[in-house]
Amino acid sequence: MAHNLTLYTSGTTNGWKASITLEELGLAYHAQAIDIFKNVQKESWFLEINPNGKIPALKDGDQRVFESGAIMLYLVDRYDKDNTISYPHGCNEYYEMLSWLMFHVSGLGPMQGQVNHFRCFASVRSDYAIDRCTDEIKRLYSVLESRLSSHDYLVGNKYTIADIANFCVVRVAWILELNLDEFPAVKRWVDRIEAREAVKIGVMVPASAMSTDKLVEMFGAMKAKIDSMQNSDKH
Repeated sequence: MAHNLTLYTSGTTNGWKASITLEELGLAYHAQAIDIFKNVQKESWFLEINPNGKIPALKDGDQRVFESGAIMLYLVDRYDKDNTISYPHGCNEYYEMLSWLMFHVSGLGPMQGQVNHFRCFASVRSDYAIDRCTDEIKRLYSVLESRLSSHDYLVGNKYTIADIANFCVVRVAWILELNLDEFPAVKRWVDRIEAREAVKIGVMVPASAMSTDKLVEMFGAMKAKIDSMQNSDKH
């Protein structure tokens, strides 16, 4: 099937969801790096692609798709005819897959984003916010742990976009000082997915994406800055 795919992205957990899906499907695509630190995603040309001003966004010819979950669903609906990382629409497993994808989209992804903000990016330090969000993340990880204790993957022991979406945030649990040894089934699942060739390529998209070592260094400096602040909850 002819296609003309351009992924507008940055080396973030949301960006990885789209690039890994593209790599797993073996699709040819152009990755256009978006410098989110310079707010390129807020420029008028980009807002024509994603009115929400966030990465990732996808153009497939004249078709635009934005929001990472929608991009993943679009790609498997249109291009995964053999259901290599999905299930046929309408079957029981399809709706189970959709449920775990929404678990990520509505819960795990946004909550981990909140923890990352208060732990690394906030202009004031709030121990209450950090502790509250971290406790909720641990609860969500325990949900994954319960499922993965009896399944290799989230749906029917088959690797799907539901795994990709949740994996992309769990793989950077170290930002929150979370030790995956507390969640052994989750850790085995992360290691299993991390070893996939398409995943190794996808997490380095776009070409300007930082290596894990660079990310550790950058987030370490950010957390040190927050740690040096007085707790604003006491004011």
